[in-house]
Amino acid sequence: MTVHDTRLAGGRVFLHGSGLEDVDLLITDGLVAGIVSRDSDAEAREVVQLGGKLVLPGAIDPHVHLGKDIRVPRDPDDARLETASAAAGGITSMLVYLMSGEPYETVVPGAQAVMEQDSYVDFGFHICVGTDDHVHDIPAYMREFGISSFKFFMNFKGEEGAYLGLPGNDDGYMYDVLGMAADNGAMINPHPENIELVWKLKNRPIDESRGPLSAWNQSRPSFVEAEAVQRVAYMAQITGASVYAVHTSSQLALEAMERQRRSYENLFVETCTQYLTLTTEADCGTYGKVNPPIRERADLEALWVALAEGKVDTVGSDHNARHRSFKEKDVWTASAGFPGTGGVLPLTLSEGLRRGVPLDRLVDATSTRAAKLFGMYPQKGTIRVGSDADIAVVDLDGSYVINAATQHSGADYTPWEGTEVPLQVVHTLVRGEFALRDGQLAERTTGRYLRREHSGAAALAAADSEGEA
Repeated sequence: MTVHDTRLAGGRVFLHGSGLEDVDLLITDGLVAGIVSRDSDAEAREVVQLGGKLVLPGAIDPHVHLGKDIRVPRDPDDARLETASAAAGGITSMLVYLMSGEPYETVVPGAQAVMEQDSYVDFGFHICVGTDDHVHDIPAYMREFGISSFKFFMNFKGEEGAYLGLPGNDDGYMYDVLGMAADNGAMINPHPENIELVWKLKNRPIDESRGPLSAWNQSRPSFVEAEAVQRVAYMAQITGASVYAVHTSSQLALEAMERQRRSYENLFVETCTQYLTLTTEADCGTYGKVNPPIRERADLEALWVALAEGKVDTVGSDHNARHRSFKEKDVWTASAGFPGTGGVLPLTLSEGLRRGVPLDRLVDATSTRAAKLFGMYPQKGTIRVGSDADIAVVDLDGSYVINAATQHSGADYTPWEGTEVPLQVVHTLVRGEFALRDGQLAERTTGRYLRREHSGAAALAAADSEGEA
């Protein structure tokens, strides 16, 4: 009889197609080797009793920025601290944006080496394209590095992208980016904001009496996002590209995407935990400054409706590890962005369950859909025989309070400071190894690089062939 490495016993396991099942999981060589009844006599070198806790596919954060300047992970802390935050929150894989004006063949190897040395979770990369050479090299990046998703900043006109070393672009550049992606089975992840409208509105009087988050929202209103979403989605149809609208924050942006989806299907929507849990009334002050801004209550409610209906595909963090010293200023000079990868699963799951969102939708939004869209399925995003044993074990009777220490990030703050979460991630397994056990991080990191040959429609076609699209 085969003796397995680990048996996860006594949990309530989420299985696609049947929901929660009272079964045990067998893990061997990092893979799910068996899904067996509780009374099975299958043997394992270690049996971990779960006591009825929830067993979910490991969460996937599709939107992370690492590095102290948010461009590229460069030193051990960039990987170890931020992926510790992820693992503590049930994340088992993350996709990290690399941002550079240089050729990425000079960037990717170093970033990969840093992550492989010190990452608690498996990881892949998105590349931010900003030059004509970047666009030309998309097929090479796919072939050489297995990177198949590419971001460009619609708001980087003029000198807007200079702080990241990226030149300005225009809609002609967008057309070229989309066309190259369509021709090669890649997906484009645009940052959708019309910066020319922001420039136009910047001298408009702003009411600061409701606090800094309201003021920042007024300075970049939701129609600035929605107009850009509609424009890039329309051009996706013209070129045949797959487009993934990152960090969707508003009802207007959702409506713009839905209008385009009526005539073109290869359009996908990401939102982030902050837009599902925070509003302009939040008391986190400039710690909550981000682009696009945190919005009004009506936008938050619209996003939850869309998530429940499957119109929001994924939930990410837009994690940014800039130190708190960059935030402790007035709202006009504070840096945008904040850490959040550790909250993606706990916050989305707890708030979603409170609202009555079905568990299968929450699993899809925090894990499975990202795996399918970004070419990682069925290796990731599901619990089934042969898949990576990426597991998040959640105690629905537990709770914890979010603070900077529990988030592990080198940023040393969180906009959710003091928030009590009515559940707790107790174990996180990455390919069968405990990255988090009984709430404590492992001493050893085991994260590996994820090659992703295709993203978007091409990746979904491959997922369809696996029979669980």
